[in-house]
Amino acid sequence: MTVRHFLTTQDYSRAEIDALLEQAAAFKRSPHGQQMAGKSVALLFFNPSMRTRTSFELGAFHLGAHAIVLAPGKDAWPIEFDVGTVMDGDTEEHIAEVARVLSRYVDLIAVRAFPKFQDWAVDREDRVIKAFAQYATVPVINMETITHPCQELAHALAMKEHLGNLQNRKYVLTWTYHPKPLNTAVANSALLIATKMGMDVTLLCPTPDYVLDERYMQAGMQNAKDHGGSLRVSHDIEEAYSGADVVYAKSWGALPFFGRWEQEKPIRDAHKHFIVDEAKMALTNNGLFSHCLPLRRNVKATDAVMDSPACIAIDEAENRLHVQKAVMTSLLAGR
Repeated sequence: MTVRHFLTTQDYSRAEIDALLEQAAAFKRSPHGQQMAGKSVALLFFNPSMRTRTSFELGAFHLGAHAIVLAPGKDAWPIEFDVGTVMDGDTEEHIAEVARVLSRYVDLIAVRAFPKFQDWAVDREDRVIKAFAQYATVPVINMETITHPCQELAHALAMKEHLGNLQNRKYVLTWTYHPKPLNTAVANSALLIATKMGMDVTLLCPTPDYVLDERYMQAGMQNAKDHGGSLRVSHDIEEAYSGADVVYAKSWGALPFFGRWEQEKPIRDAHKHFIVDEAKMALTNNGLFSHCLPLRRNVKATDAVMDSPACIAIDEAENRLHVQKAVMTSLLAGR
């Protein structure tokens, strides 16, 4: 039997996304139950986490399941992912064994593995989670790699709670300054879910170097076409913010400079004014503001924006708990 995974929302139809959001809303109203009684989930963290670990571990507990948290290379053996390699280095076991053994123990496997930030041509292959999906015989969940589909659902649920119907709402995904170049995962995901929900999306970034990978731009364009929304790129702050219903902020590294961060730094440093502040938000249509968190205050957004009634970042963070319950129970039901 084919195993269905939750690796990207692009694998799910709009109807399936809506069903997950409806189930998440139901879990928000009634958080505790026994829908996962006797089940277990392995949570593998190749990178640090606060919200993701807490919300997955608690979500499983709330529904009667047991979560096992593993950090390969720290409290579990380091894993080899290349096929055909001679394993005479630091890795102790191969993903072919890891995924299949865990599948004999647990009912779900969830993986968080950021890219290496050295070569986007390699990183965009998303090898770690794809290898888990290839070898596992139970459903695999993406807890963030080069996309962050759980964050997408939490974000969509928060927007629906505050705005209702999202169709053709003006949505601005804005790059913001950060002293370090970061993963493009949340930006990729925000673009995917906003276009899938039929919103009119503007990707606001300093220069063309910060436009997202063509894979996600094309997927966003197709989503917009399929669901009656739109997608465009802007480098004009005032024009982009004007009349916006939602402003979603994220910092990310420019793909042409992956592995050459010192060359990107002057461009990045020249655009600190992309910070989300009161003056920019005043241009919106009483717009909502959100961010996936963690957020560096007064670098990405000002205190006044973060502490304003327009900020729904805490609602979005809470919703991680509810949407992940929906994902886990949906995958288990499919078994």
